[in-house]
Amino acid sequence: MKTIATIRHSQLFPGEPDKDAAQFSHRRAARAIVFSPNDAVALLYVGKYGYHKLPGGGVEDGEDTAAALERELIEEIGCHAQVAGELGQIIEYRDAWDMQQTSECFVARQIGAIQPPQFTEKEQSEDFSIVWARDLQHAITLLQNDKPHDYGGKFIHARDLQFLRAVL
Repeated sequence: MKTIATIRHSQLFPGEPDKDAAQFSHRRAARAIVFSPNDAVALLYVGKYGYHKLPGGGVEDGEDTAAALERELIEEIGCHAQVAGELGQIIEYRDAWDMQQTSECFVARQIGAIQPPQFTEKEQSEDFSIVWARDLQHAITLLQNDKPHDYGGKFIHARDLQFLRAVL
């Protein structure tokens, strides 16, 4: 899978040096830009921290990327989706957490009916909600207007905005 971007701590926190990532833990994730039949784009809004994000999440041990993506889409936006293609990956170096995350992103189409999401306790405590942006440009505008105020949100914001722009 092609690498779209690498996001380093120093890019989001100018003036702070990057750590040596040799000892960082590694997390793999799968996410998707999911289009509805009328081309709306599925996003999650993280109310506690003030930003939108793409649906998706971590790939568990022994799980393949496709299975992780399917599981995450059902849990977070309550629907199945047919993958139309792979977009690429973004690598993040989250120095404050000593973690490198590689997110693989796909373009997909919603299929079937939408069910209620199955948010985790953490997602519920962070006030997650589903937002269907009317189209790709609206999704980009929503993210451009966000100002996340937590460490992880700053990485998610930068990453997902790049994924959305890559679809254009």
